[in-house]
Order: sequence, then structure tokens, then C-alpha cells
Amino acid sequence: MKLLVRVVEARNLRAMDFNGSSDPYVRLQLGRCKFKTRVVKKNLNPLWSEEFSFRLQDLEEELSVCVLDEDKYSNDDFLGQLQVPVCKVFEAEEKSLGVSWYALEPKSKRSKNKDCGEILLKIWVSQNNSFQNETPSCSGSLHMEQSSDVSNDSSSTSTDSTSRSSACSSLRSPSEPHFSTEGEELNPAQDERTNRFSRFFAQIFLKKCETPCNSSRGLAVPDLPIDPKSEIHDCMFEDSSSDSTFDEQMRILKSKEQGGEIPSTLPGGTLLNQSYVVTPPELNNLLFSPDSKFIKSLSEVQGTTEFQQGPWRFENGGEKMKRVTTYMTGATKLLKSVKATEEQTYLKADGSIFTILVSVSTPDVIYGSTFKTEMIYSITPGPELPSGEQSSRLVISWRVNFLQSTIMKGLIERGAQQGLKNNFEQFAAFLSQNVKQVDHKDLGSDKDQILASLQLELQSSWKLAAQYFLNFTVVFTAFLGLYIVAHIFLVMPSTIQGLEFDGIDLPDSIGEVIVSGILVLLCKRVLEMVVHFMLFHVQKGSDHQVKAQGNGWLLTVALIEGSSIATVDSTAFSDPYVVFTCNGKTRTSSIKFQKPDPRWNEIFEFDAMNEPPSMLDVEVFDFDGPFDEATSLGHTEINFVKSNLSNLADIWVPLQGKLAQPCQSKLHLRIFLTNTISNNIVENYLAKMEKEVGKKINLRSPQTNSAFQKLFGLPHEEFLINDFTCHLKRKMPLQGRLFLSARIIGFHTNLFGHKTTFFFLWEDIEDIQVLPPTLSSIGSPIIIIILRPGRGTDAKHGAKTQDEEGRLKFHFQSFVSYSVARRTILALWKARSMTPEQKLQIVEEESDEKCPRTEESGSFFSLEEASLSEVYSSVLPVPLSFFTELFSGGDIECKVMEKVGCLDYSHTPWELMKPDLYQRQICYKFDKQISCYGGEVTSTQQRSTFSDRKGWVVEEVMTIHGVPYGDYFTLHIRYQVEDLPKACNVQVFFGTVGLKSTRHRKRITRNMISSMSDRLKAKYSLIEKEFIAGK
Repeated sequence: MKLLVRVVEARNLRAMDFNGSSDPYVRLQLGRCKFKTRVVKKNLNPLWSEEFSFRLQDLEEELSVCVLDEDKYSNDDFLGQLQVPVCKVFEAEEKSLGVSWYALEPKSKRSKNKDCGEILLKIWVSQNNSFQNETPSCSGSLHMEQSSDVSNDSSSTSTDSTSRSSACSSLRSPSEPHFSTEGEELNPAQDERTNRFSRFFAQIFLKKCETPCNSSRGLAVPDLPIDPKSEIHDCMFEDSSSDSTFDEQMRILKSKEQGGEIPSTLPGGTLLNQSYVVTPPELNNLLFSPDSKFIKSLSEVQGTTEFQQGPWRFENGGEKMKRVTTYMTGATKLLKSVKATEEQTYLKADGSIFTILVSVSTPDVIYGSTFKTEMIYSITPGPELPSGEQSSRLVISWRVNFLQSTIMKGLIERGAQQGLKNNFEQFAAFLSQNVKQVDHKDLGSDKDQILASLQLELQSSWKLAAQYFLNFTVVFTAFLGLYIVAHIFLVMPSTIQGLEFDGIDLPDSIGEVIVSGILVLLCKRVLEMVVHFMLFHVQKGSDHQVKAQGNGWLLTVALIEGSSIATVDSTAFSDPYVVFTCNGKTRTSSIKFQKPDPRWNEIFEFDAMNEPPSMLDVEVFDFDGPFDEATSLGHTEINFVKSNLSNLADIWVPLQGKLAQPCQSKLHLRIFLTNTISNNIVENYLAKMEKEVGKKINLRSPQTNSAFQKLFGLPHEEFLINDFTCHLKRKMPLQGRLFLSARIIGFHTNLFGHKTTFFFLWEDIEDIQVLPPTLSSIGSPIIIIILRPGRGTDAKHGAKTQDEEGRLKFHFQSFVSYSVARRTILALWKARSMTPEQKLQIVEEESDEKCPRTEESGSFFSLEEASLSEVYSSVLPVPLSFFTELFSGGDIECKVMEKVGCLDYSHTPWELMKPDLYQRQICYKFDKQISCYGGEVTSTQQRSTFSDRKGWVVEEVMTIHGVPYGDYFTLHIRYQVEDLPKACNVQVFFGTVGLKSTRHRKRITRNMISSMSDRLKAKYSLIEKEFIAGK
């Protein structure tokens, strides 16, 4: 008696992959018998239509149906499950549940994702005991779990029993017993004897093959553990792979369809990135062919022993090829020699591109069973060589794949990184001895070769004029004019009649009126064409081959041609020219006269930029003369953040707009972005931003940058500047992290499996507003970022509101370090999205609106209005010129500040901001004697002189980090120093501005005033002693 299950389809499954889809398959189990359906790629409503047969032994058992999402590089994701009691099937009519939809259930009742979708099954009981209806498998009558990629002929039951029986017998081992022939019926005695022989041969079979299976007809076979990622090799391919050569295997692998996304680099980093003078197939053979001596020689160099290579074998119907290599690693100063098992799998091999996944396990090391080290070897065609030889590019990246959670994760990653670095340094050196490297000094870059091949099309003005004026309108007008002139000479002057008089000859008939009107219109049109051509001749210059100035990020755009450019008049031709805009700078192409498919072949270079650009605006105009407003024929944007630079090297860009879209207008561009400055570009940029922010910004590790790039899908040149914990305010606050880089601002959170990720460009921001703390913001100021109309549509799901003009508004609040976050956001926004004129205007507006004024001075630097109170006033017996040394940045200032407890004291030089207004930044740490918490101080000082007497004023805004409630306040200090005969009068005023509300504000302010007074007394006492000692 058998239980038959037909898996038909499923619907409304959950999306588990980043692409918004899943790769579902179904796993069925009854007792110890297990089956799997095939995998349906990228489908939330998959269709299987596969049938499976289970031997019934106990009516108390339950049929387990589990739907999973296949992941190539991690454990499969759970989608849903259900349990069907076998007794329920027997109680149904005709012992069949029919075709029914079953709701899938989550793993746990506590799971918030209750809706897991539905699956359509047909379950019934068959009393046919013949073996001819058994589901075929690679081991004959033994049922085993099928691979997700095995063809339907071997994973589902066919309706043709004869073909099933023949297929099964063809795959059966010669030593395997044939339990029954077609149509045979076994009596109980024969059945008992058969069971005894079955147990004996099954045990032999399991010892040899070690393949998990279950018995038929009550055969008791122990259930072996099954890896959820394990797959059963296709028997025919296994037999052929051992006998065929490596080249034949590569040809078979190439002929197979190899779909799916192959990761270019793994997040751990790049171990090797080098080009070699060898073809990709030759480099692939050198590294992975069984006949290659390279790996064996390398193992001797690296000190590995007991090196054994297994044969290459096909998997998944020949779509993948795998082999296993074992060896003893070389001993180091820290680790002894251990056994390593290396699994090498071809993920792609199409003849020019080879991608190999290498997974290394070392179970003998400490915590070795909790992780595997994975590497991807990517072999692709390299750059073209001047000699015409082919080259290959080899990129090797790595990561640590943790199979179990462990607290030693960081230590394991660092150890693996150091070990791989040492090994692949030897690998690269040994490979360069066997294969010649590409010398990039002698090799012209792809950019130079491509640009050199462009030939500018030059046409003479006479040829353009001939093409422009040789049309029906001009020819007919000239013919009609000559015809009328000839008529005038041939006819006699007519007599004056009607309303005519001397000098005025009026038409004498309706025909003459019509001819005169036609002639006037034609002459008007020809005159407009002549004027248009003359204006074009004057304006035909362009920015082609204007060389870029400076060092930095150099943007080069090659405008090749256009296709189906729209027209705006009835001539069916336009005079297109293209305007490129990047970071406020524009480059204009030449005008192509009367061409719907113009060809430019022009090169434009933008002056070097300190930061990589985010956007390149491209707009096509129709030339109508210098005094008329140009008509836009289409526009587009090139987003460098979302685009791969290699794809931009040769691209057709579709144009947007009312005129361009109906015509399907396109531009052929070649865009190159290169860095011409040193490798310290990140450090230089961070040093520049430190001055703007007033706080040190730490350089992030390559692993952190790689994870940041992968999280938001950013190019490799993007680097993380800072990140802050905050709340995103929509209907309800959502806690996450705000990531800031040179070109984007992004937000990410993963709350109970619900991920929210978005980013937008700094150039998309129109305004940034700061709202005071409210009860709903938990006492924290709210930063509101307002985007330009129509910008940031990809991040719309993170916006709180959208106004009528299409501006998205994002609310961020509850920053752990609000003051640093606000300064960093404003500094990056001003650096990216504003022109120098706009930056100067904002600085002036802020200084005019926010800076306090005194009778003695003009406006000074201040971030908020503060109520200042006097904390120190004294006449010091020190000349003003010597007292000024305390703010000059010299040795006396550093010496005094160190003695009063300011450690690691550093400052920037005074910079002239306005006439008679200087500014600098200061940073230092508190000594433990001043603050038991330590803490760090960043402050900005502005200095100016009195207008009516001799002396000066110093305004200081101070922020304290790393102490309790340090981010709740901003400290404001004003030093007023007046010159007296042989002395100076010093007054110090102090105040605080609250950034967050707290009930301890009064006590904190009181403690700050007391500490400030003590420090000022100590500091000015030391300056007196320094003055006396220097006399």
C-alpha cells in the first residue's frame, strides 16, 4: 500500500531574496522516506506538477510538506510548512483528499509572518503493491531524496510504467538484486525471503555508496543525516566525467545553460587583481587542469604536504563541475600543520569567463567546525595589448562563511585574513614566474585607445550650404523669381487703371494676387533659412578637446552619435547640440546642421574635482539662433552611484521628454571617470571634512567599506565617512542607522526581519531644517531633509510626507550624538550640492542672523542664541602683546593648555573669514583630574578687534564628547581683552545652549561654571608666571 502525493503548484509565497523573489522547492517526508521537487527560479507562484510515492508502514505517521527557498551561498530559507496525518487520508472518501489548496504555516506560532502562502496538493492512497509503479531513482528500487536540479524524468513519476521500469533498470548497479519482475506477485514466504536478502544487499549498498535512502516493502534501513544543501549527482555525467579529458569537460560545461547571478567579489576583500599575457582558457587550464603542474609546484613552495587531487565530476545535470582536494597545510609560528579539504566548483565557464568557487574547511583547528573559508576565482578577458596578444584578468576575493554562531567571529576573520594574505602573496609571486604580467606602464589605457580611435568629422561651409539650400523651397523660389523677372522684361508696361497711380502697380486679377502672396511667403522662408545658416556658421564652435585643469577626479565624455533625434518644425530636420553639466560646470558640443542622426565624435573633459561626481546631466537642444530660447529635444541623467563605470565605457542612453520619447531618441556615449591624484584620496577628503565638522573622522576598514557598498549596491570607489544611530520618523519612529558618504546619505534598519533600506544623493537635497525638541521626538531635535521636486523617488518609502510639488521630506530624530551628526550632515551637503557663491551667501546669512552682537564689535560666530553671564574678570599684570600668545598657537599656548589638563592639544591656523575676522578649530582631551570620564572637546574660535578701543574679542563654541550629557549642550564662551598700560583687562562670559531637555540642566550648568572658573584662574596664573620668567 502506497501513499501518492502530487505537488501541483504554490501561490503567494514570501520573497526572501534581494531581487524581491524566491527560488522555491518542496521537500516531502513520510517516516524516513524523503523527496525533493525541482527548483523553480525567481517565482513566487511556482508550478511543479511532480508526483511522489511513499510506502505506508504506520497509519499514525504524518506527511511533512516543507517549502524552502534555495540559496547557493548560504543555508536555504524557510517559506512554510504543513503536516497531513495519514489517517485523515484513509478516513476520506475513496481514500483520497482530492486536489486541494493547503495553507502553509510558519515555523513557530510566535512568528509575525503568519501569511506564508498556499500549496496545491493531491494526496491519495493506492493499494497496488507492484514494484513497477515505484518512483525511479538512481539506485533502482531504493527511494532517495532527489536533487533540486535533476531533470523531471528522474524526480517525478511518469505515467508510462514501461519507460519507468526501463529507466530504473538502466541505472541499476549490476550487483543490485532485482526484487520483482514486471507483473510478478510475491507470496508471503517469498516476501520474507526477499526481505532477508534485501537487508543484506542494502547494507552492502549503503556501505559502498553511503547514500541516504529508505527501504521498500518494510525494509528497515537506518536513516542517515541529510545535508539540506546536498545534491545527488547525475549518474550518467559522473560516469562520463571520470573518463573525459579536462578540455572535453570544459566544452560540455560551456554547452550547458549557466544562468543565475555570479557574485563578482566576496565581501571579505580582494586578494589578487592582476592581468596576465595569456588567454582566459589557458590561465584556467594552468590553475585548475588535473594535468597542470602549477598547483603541485606551488604546494611545494608553500610547504603543503600529502597533496591529493580528486577528479572533476559533473553535478546538476552537467551544469556544474566539482572536485575535492585534500592536503596538509604548512606549519607556521602560531599554527601547526593541519588537514584541509578544498572543494572547487565551477559556477560559470563559457569559454571566455571562468568563475570558480573554492570552499576550504579545516575542522582540526580551534573552532574549525564553525566556519569555512570561501574564495572566488574570476578569470575574465583582460585589456587589449599593443602587440595584439590576448590577456586575462584574474581577480580572487574571499570571505568567511560561518556555519554556527561563535563569539570568536572577529578573531577568526582576522586570522583568516592574515593567513590568506601571506599565502596569496606567494601565489602571486609564483604565478608571475610562470606567466608574464601585463605591464601597465607600456600599455595605453582602454580610455586612451578608445578616444584615439575617434575621428572628428569636418565639413566645409560650402558643402553644408549646398546640402541645406538644395531643397524644393529654395529651388522653386529661385525658379519663380527668375520666371517673374523674365516676364517683366518681356511684357509692355500696362496702362494706369482702377485705383492705380504713378509708382503703384496693383494686381489686375485674383490670380496675380495669389501669385504675389506665394512669392512673398517663399521669399520670407528663404530669408529665414539664410539668416539661420549665417547664425549657425557664427556659433559652430564647441568645447571639443578643451583640456581639463588640475588633479583629482577627471571626467571625460566622448559624444559619438545620436539616433532619431526629434524635430520641432515641419522640415523633419533639427539642428541638435548637446550640453553636459556636472558639478555646476558645462561643456557644449558643436551644432549638427539638419541631421536627425548626427555624428559628433567629440571629446569633452571636465576640470578635475576633489570628490567623485554623482550625476552627469545631458540635454539635447535645437539651435534657433543666439537670441531665441533653445528648444529641448530630450534630456537624461547619468548616475555614477548606481552605474558601473565599466558599463559606461560604451553605452546608448535613451532620452526623456515629450519630444524624445515618441521618437525613441538615443545618444551614444563613452564615459570615463579616473582618479589622477595619489592613493591617499580618502585620507585627504576626511582631513578636509574634519575642518568643516570640527571633529576627527576615523578611516573605516576595507571590510566595513565593502559591507557598506554591498548594503546599498554602491560602486567600489564609494567610502563610508560616518554613521549614526537614530530614528526615522514616519507614522511611527523606526530605529536604524544613518550612513553618510561623500555622495550619498542612506538609512538602513532590520527590525525583526523587516528591512528598510534607501539612499539619495546630496545633490537631491533642496533644504535641511532643524526643528526644536518636542515630546514626540523624545526631547531630541528633528532634522528634516527636503528633496528637490521629483528627486529621490527610489527612497519614497522612507519619506514622512510629500508636498504638492513632489518634494519628499525625511524626518530623522533621537540621534545618539546629535551635534556631531548635524554638523557632519550640513558640512557634506554644503560640500556637494552648493556652488562656492551659494556657500558664501549661506555663511553670511548665518552670521548675520545667528551671531550675537556687542557694542564693541560686529557679528561673531555662534550656532545658537545663548544667554551669557560673567564668570571671570581681572586685571592681569601682563601686556596685551604677551597675553595674545595664549591664542596664537605657539609654544606658550600649548604649554599652558597641557598644564591645565588639556591633553593632545591641537589646533588649526587662523584663517581670514572676513575683513578683521579670523577663525580656527581646536581639539583636545580632558585629563582624568578634570573629568573622571575623560572626554574630548572640539571647538571653533573667531577673533576680531574692538572698533573703538585697543583690544580684541574671541568667541568660542565648544562641544564635549564622551561624557554623560555631553551631547545635551553646546558651550559658548566670550573672551574680551582690553589693553591697559603695562597690563590688560580680561573678562570671560559663559553660557550654554540646550540641545536636549533634561531635568539636570541647572546642576550641570552650575558644575560647568565652577569648573570653568577654576580652569581660567589656573590658566591666567600660568601666563603670569611665564611672563615673569621671560623677563
